[in-house]
Amino acid sequence: MAEQPNGGFLIPPDLTISTLRDQVTALAARHAVPAIYSNRLYVVRGGLVSYGAEFGGEIFRRAASYVDRILRGEKPADLPIQQPTKYRLDINLKAAKALGLEIPPSVLVMADEVIE
Repeated sequence: MAEQPNGGFLIPPDLTISTLRDQVTALAARHAVPAIYSNRLYVVRGGLVSYGAEFGGEIFRRAASYVDRILRGEKPADLPIQQPTKYRLDINLKAAKALGLEIPPSVLVMADEVIE
């Protein structure tokens, strides 16, 4: 990817890859390849941008209500699938500068967190 112009990659939400987030962000930086991650922990560790579900109180409360329903006798297969309702956009300006990228102000104002 580093040899191709306008390249980049997307890291999906995956527990296995997440355990290697330091190595993944270091490789992307070393080879100057932009990457978008699914979790802000990558951006905190030097990644460029993350966009993904916000894993805060709301998602855990919803999960707890499912546990309650199952413990009261409902079958898990009968429960509807839920999707996240809140998403986060996090941007690391230091990483953008190292890649020679300028993030437009219109994108920066949409971010939940901008790391400088």
